[in-house]
Amino acid sequence: MPIKLLLTFVLLLSAAITFSMPGYAQTATNTRATANAKAAVNTKVHVGADVAERRLQVGAAQFDEYWPLLEGKRVTLVVNQSSIIEGSGVKSSVSSKSSSEPTHLVDALLSRDINVVSIMSPEHGFRGKAGAGEKIDNDVDAKTGLPIHSLYGKTKKPTDDMLANTDILVFDIQDVGVRFYTYLSTLHYVLEAAAQAHIPVIVLDRPNPNGAFTDGPILQPDYASFVGMHAIPVLHGMTLGELALMIVGEQWIATDATDTKQPAQQYQSKPQALLTVIPVANYHKQMPYSLPVAPSPNLPTDAAITLYPTLCFFEGTDVSVGRGTPLPFQLIGHPVVALGDESIDVAANQAAPSPKHNNTTLKAALMTQAPISGLDIEVLLSAYVQFTEQGITFFTRPDFFDKLAGTDSLRQAIIAGKTSKQIQASWAEGLATFKQLRAPYLLYPATASELPSEETGGVVNRKYQSDDAK
Repeated sequence: MPIKLLLTFVLLLSAAITFSMPGYAQTATNTRATANAKAAVNTKVHVGADVAERRLQVGAAQFDEYWPLLEGKRVTLVVNQSSIIEGSGVKSSVSSKSSSEPTHLVDALLSRDINVVSIMSPEHGFRGKAGAGEKIDNDVDAKTGLPIHSLYGKTKKPTDDMLANTDILVFDIQDVGVRFYTYLSTLHYVLEAAAQAHIPVIVLDRPNPNGAFTDGPILQPDYASFVGMHAIPVLHGMTLGELALMIVGEQWIATDATDTKQPAQQYQSKPQALLTVIPVANYHKQMPYSLPVAPSPNLPTDAAITLYPTLCFFEGTDVSVGRGTPLPFQLIGHPVVALGDESIDVAANQAAPSPKHNNTTLKAALMTQAPISGLDIEVLLSAYVQFTEQGITFFTRPDFFDKLAGTDSLRQAIIAGKTSKQIQASWAEGLATFKQLRAPYLLYPATASELPSEETGGVVNRKYQSDDAK
């Protein structure tokens, strides 16, 4: 019988794709997904330095693995300011050597005579300078003259007109591993539009700086929005490459442009799209990763990225997280409720054109002084108690808080006085189910100890395709 998997997704050296994870073989524990994907595994011995000495290499830096797929094609890039390649970039016109300076993927591909025809940009724009929620218009890149199509504003999904001159899409954007960070939603719509237009997609993977954590409530369908589209937890522990595989494999995209709710049955025997992921080389999920470029204007530091999964919940409350200060997502504060001993002024700036409590002074706690990681519910509970004791409304945007949480149960539990242990225990069953569901799509080991030794290791190449595509 024909399987339900509608799209072909390939991770294979035969398509110039390698896992670049020496000797690591993925184990598929989800029986349904395993039945839907036939795996052909080839191994070759890796000769080189010890695992600890191998340098992490993002997907975009591995030109040999995807360049052949782009030659002779009209290429559209889904990129922003984070799409850089450190120490490998633009080829000089007078030398065959590449510059040691970081370079943008656009420039790197143009220097290799790849026919880049357009750029698509997510929230914050191609240069990453627009504030949160600012609508982005279409534009033209001053440096290259390429048209820039905005995927944040009136149009969040690539249109037929945007794709009319495109043979292949390349997605290369740095994520932070949190469900409500909107680059994941942009990836979803890119995959969906590509499937409907029968255009292949290449995802150049990058590390998840919060990849060590899987926590939080699973999104419920009634709370789906652009800040949460999938039934995954707040901290999902996956890279965008892994999530792309999951979105396709779990049929979370509509593959028929005339039906945005259900996959078209006519495509069951004729898969219409190809997804290729170039994984990060020499990476495991516990590996610390300092982002070379701020992924968005209000996440300027590693500390902000670490605090973001917890502090972003305050966006649905009257608490400031430091937008409009020098320390966005590194503090919590309020003009009346003393959440800390610091006095910090709020003033609109480019990153925060309309910050909460603008032109006031916050009584703030600097969260960098008592570092937290993962999802820390105690911070929310403590602030709620302080607001309640002073008779000040805490949940000023309850609907938005629920969208961030993906459910109203977290807000209701906080109001009911539940403890953090009780709240987290309520997520346990959903998290266990999610971990089983995601297992076949994981590309990286959880720890360095799971990486193969030189004696037993190699490079694993794997191909997944539906029965009907054989």
